[in-house]
Amino acid sequence: MPNANRGSVGFRSDEFDQEYDRPSKSELKRQMNDLQKLGEQLVAEPRDRVKRTPMPEELRDAILMAQSITDHGGRRRQLQFVGKMMRKLDEEEVAVIQRTIESWKGMSKAETAALHALERRREKLLADDNALTQLLEEHPELDVQQLRTLIRNARKEQAENKPPKAYREIFQILKDLNKKPKKDEAEEEGDDDESDE
Repeated sequence: MPNANRGSVGFRSDEFDQEYDRPSKSELKRQMNDLQKLGEQLVAEPRDRVKRTPMPEELRDAILMAQSITDHGGRRRQLQFVGKMMRKLDEEEVAVIQRTIESWKGMSKAETAALHALERRREKLLADDNALTQLLEEHPELDVQQLRTLIRNARKEQAENKPPKAYREIFQILKDLNKKPKKDEAEEEGDDDESDE
């Protein structure tokens, strides 16, 4: 039965509760695990991306070292060391690394979508002769004879289950074409900027 006099004697029920200014042990553990995972993501990325990521030099060296270790136990210890170094970073440094990784994910999705578009275009070229006419209208600098030969050879490779040499060459030509307009557009923008001045 509750004591009816308790409130009247001057005690408050929350008077003895402790107030903490720091995060709980569980929260600290979650933060440590998040930083460990972030370090592991960096280790999984290609070396050139890691080298371009803004971070302290000793952390970059530790990540590059972890990438080169093949022994399971040694790699695990190096990953723990990377996690320990990640915990020494301030919030802004961690945020920069996270934004960089997020930008890679977006870039990878865009690259994948572009490659799928090129593959669809190649399939159209093999399935429909009108697709070649359309491609030549868009890019008159292409060698018509070479493309016709490659398409014919690619169809023959598919029919006879041969290695897809011409099939890959067509893809490479389309990939090179995809890169060219970006450069030309950049030059045109540069010309426009000069004419505005």
